[in-house]
Amino acid sequence: MAQYVHPEVLVETEWLAGKLSDASLRIVEVDVDTAAYEPGHIPGAIGWAWNTQLCDTVRRDIIPKQQLETLLSQSGITPETTIVLYGDNNNWFAAWAFWQLKIYGHQDVRILNGGRKKWIAEGRELTDAPASHPASQYRAKEPDLSVRAYLPQVQEAIHNHSAALVDVRSPQEFTGEILAPPGLPETCQRGGHLPGARNIPWGKACNEDGTFKSFDELQTLYRAEGIDGSRPTIAYCRIGERSSHTWFVLKYLLGLPDIVNYDGSWTEWGNLVGAPVERGAAESAHA
Repeated sequence: MAQYVHPEVLVETEWLAGKLSDASLRIVEVDVDTAAYEPGHIPGAIGWAWNTQLCDTVRRDIIPKQQLETLLSQSGITPETTIVLYGDNNNWFAAWAFWQLKIYGHQDVRILNGGRKKWIAEGRELTDAPASHPASQYRAKEPDLSVRAYLPQVQEAIHNHSAALVDVRSPQEFTGEILAPPGLPETCQRGGHLPGARNIPWGKACNEDGTFKSFDELQTLYRAEGIDGSRPTIAYCRIGERSSHTWFVLKYLLGLPDIVNYDGSWTEWGNLVGAPVERGAAESAHA
């Protein structure tokens, strides 16, 4: 069985359990449910709230550079620190944090395979004690936006059929039956999907225990929908967090050479005046 193209971006629970006191490593929990951290988390782990600390709270955007520098400095992280991210919901927002850290050039970022779910299922140690680390003076690199798609790039891709489009939302969101997952407020005026997009829900990349599927299984999953790296690929969802999970899989586990995350996603496109929308299930990729 083939190995992931970049296996170094994943760590296993057993490995991390032996590294809890390693000062060169910083563990960070990023959950969909931002209240999950306080009752119990991995010893030494810092909790980041995706909705207040990993985004611009004034305008819709990723975390600004200066704000990222403050967050990482407060977390005792330096450019040389190994950051291990994990979270609930099969590392949904952990992958979003990974994507943003890569935009700002942090070299050694990894994801805990299986995330919070697997750690707890194995009966590993949890604590309710908040982590405390000496502050640093972090200086981020200028943002590398080559892994991010903006609206004009998506419009061009649709007009010229120049990129494969992967919609990683649920089938019900893809067809337009619903506008957003239950209980999540960020929404849109129109349901449906980008013209020509393939629907490969992000969760299909994971096993029942939260770990990522094997290289061969992932390759089969995406190639069945025509996603094989033969042309540029754009992943999107509703606000960009689920698609960052698929971006991680395609870029680091499968090694696609040209994959970007369209974090404007459906809350941008579904509210855009005059934007073309398709509804219903997509035709077969090989039709």
